[in-house]
Amino acid sequence: MPVNSTLATFSDWTYGATVVVYWFAVILYLCELAFGRTKAEVREREMAIAGGSREDGTWTPGLVVEAPRRSRAEKLGRMGMALTYLGAFLHLSALVLRGVATSRAPWGNMYEYVALLTLAAVIGWIVLMRMFPVRKLGGFVLVPIVTLMFLGGTVLYADAAPVPPPLRSYWLVVHVSVISVSSGLFLLPGVASVLYLLKNSGRARFSRLPDADVLDRLAYRSTVFAFPLFTIGIICGAIWAEAAWGRFWGWDPKETVSFVAWVVYAAYLHARATAGWRGKPAAWVNTVGFALTVFNLFFINLVTTGLHSYAGVS
Repeated sequence: MPVNSTLATFSDWTYGATVVVYWFAVILYLCELAFGRTKAEVREREMAIAGGSREDGTWTPGLVVEAPRRSRAEKLGRMGMALTYLGAFLHLSALVLRGVATSRAPWGNMYEYVALLTLAAVIGWIVLMRMFPVRKLGGFVLVPIVTLMFLGGTVLYADAAPVPPPLRSYWLVVHVSVISVSSGLFLLPGVASVLYLLKNSGRARFSRLPDADVLDRLAYRSTVFAFPLFTIGIICGAIWAEAAWGRFWGWDPKETVSFVAWVVYAAYLHARATAGWRGKPAAWVNTVGFALTVFNLFFINLVTTGLHSYAGVS
């Protein structure tokens, strides 16, 4: 079917607008982190508002005289959250417009694959912000997302067009979408684990990060959600490979690295469930899994030669 160039252009414009909106959200999140109060400062202010006084290093609470007000930094953080919602809407719109313009699933090349991956990461982050007190980390989460989107819209950009004949299969809708979404969700525990290691380093510059326990739980719960999707994606890919190439598994570079990443994440979840692994060991394992996911996305897709190279997608 012919491509609707008008809708394709609108999709590209919306994609660019999404990147700009996310960048402004990054600035607001970082301002909240830099100028907001730490946990200790918040507690001290609450006690002061309650009319408390310090005696021998302890607080003696008094009568509450006024309700606590949101600080300017907190207002900036809420503005960043609002921009994240707006960016997610524009992001989704860009994908929908690309799909309508091409009359196919809008993840048939690396540009579209990255767009779907980053959208999954943003939506996952919005959910986590409502579950954990981690809004201040929005800048750290959105920076890699915006970087990926910038690379997708410049280096990896592809004009709207029909997919190559080998990809004209319903498995494109199932396999590639599930792998892309799960890979995007893996970005969240990866960032959380890196921040956990920084927080646990004991350096004063990282004191404004959330508690290490919160970061650890965030990484674990998001991995628990992403891992089954990743497993389903690999299984669907094997079924598609058997239909297209006559074998379920051939140790193609993409398949091999995906399997290694799967083993790493499986080991992480198994250790957490059975041995009670927490802290630095678990964070390091999760970070390795995240590094393998990024390696698979860029190096395997763009540098190595394999059966997946012709499409530029997983």
